[in-house]
Amino acid sequence: MIRVENVHKWYGGQKVLDGISFDITTGSVTTIIGGSGAGKSVLIRLMIGLEQPDRGAIVIDGENIVGMRHSKLNKIRRRFGVLFQDGALFDSLSVRENVAFPLREHLRLREKEIERIVQEKLAKVGMSGHEGKFPAELSGGMRKRVGLARALALEPDIVFFDEPTTGLDPIIQGVIFRLIVSTHLDRTSTYVLVSHDIQGVLKISNEIKLLFNGKIAAEGTPQEISGSADPLIQQFITGSPTGPIVVE
Repeated sequence: MIRVENVHKWYGGQKVLDGISFDITTGSVTTIIGGSGAGKSVLIRLMIGLEQPDRGAIVIDGENIVGMRHSKLNKIRRRFGVLFQDGALFDSLSVRENVAFPLREHLRLREKEIERIVQEKLAKVGMSGHEGKFPAELSGGMRKRVGLARALALEPDIVFFDEPTTGLDPIIQGVIFRLIVSTHLDRTSTYVLVSHDIQGVLKISNEIKLLFNGKIAAEGTPQEISGSADPLIQQFITGSPTGPIVVE
């Protein structure tokens, strides 16, 4: 289980996260939604240990990673897979080498076994036959798929997705969401997404949390969220608030 306990985060004089607390159930697909600038990506960076909160705890299976020694944190982070907004591929490496990178960094495997895993993960995301290409030769959706293959290479217990469909056209957004569902069905991993694509995440999530003004303003199943009469929630679902426009 992932537990976020009373987490605060400031940048300069601006408070981004204001004492938020929530749990993420093991094996679930949980999505954190919110408007641009709501702090969703900051929250992901805190949960994977790339940044530290100013106050609070982030507990992964009983261990608080806040203030943890770097060597111990790295061991825990080996259990994570991360798909960043832009795919974060290494421009100088081919598709094959990008997916193989975490395998070479963290495991001592024969090249034959590395190649087997690379081929398996690329096939899973529909990128077989593109092994020799470089990121500059790929479309945005293809880069996201390669990034997902790399995120799954180490068979992680927890996979984080930072705005996985940003910048993609509606058809490719649907492709990415279907890949998230299909790869999760094959595994017992916990998937944590941050997204502003409410219609997409309503279809794939077990639980949704709405981040607004630095706090969790609402949480529940997709059915509970979509059926809520709260005007703030309805603004995110429909994009057409019935009352005054809610701004952060």
